[in-house]
Amino acid sequence: MTNVEVLTAYTAMAALTRKMVAAATVADWDGLEALETQVTAHVAALRGNEEAVTLDAGERQQKLGLIKQMLDDDRQIRDLTMPWMAQLSKLINNTGTERRLAAAYGAV
Repeated sequence: MTNVEVLTAYTAMAALTRKMVAAATVADWDGLEALETQVTAHVAALRGNEEAVTLDAGERQQKLGLIKQMLDDDRQIRDLTMPWMAQLSKLINNTGTERRLAAAYGAV
């Protein structure tokens, strides 16, 4: 990959993580997952980059800014999804408890 391709990939990932925040804000979990898949594809492309790319100072600063934005977006996504994940976990645990009680008392 060239310097431009590397920075283009980071820019695309930053745009996708921004969209992921928007999806999580409106509880669009399917949309969030689809966007996450796209980010994963960019990460794989960057990891598959066999050539060592040397960025100049300005490019490194641009990359750093994009990474900071993605980390901030990730924090916002976690803040939005954790309550939903806790609720889902509670539902799963309650269902498991109900099954065990039903099995124990022969109601199955």
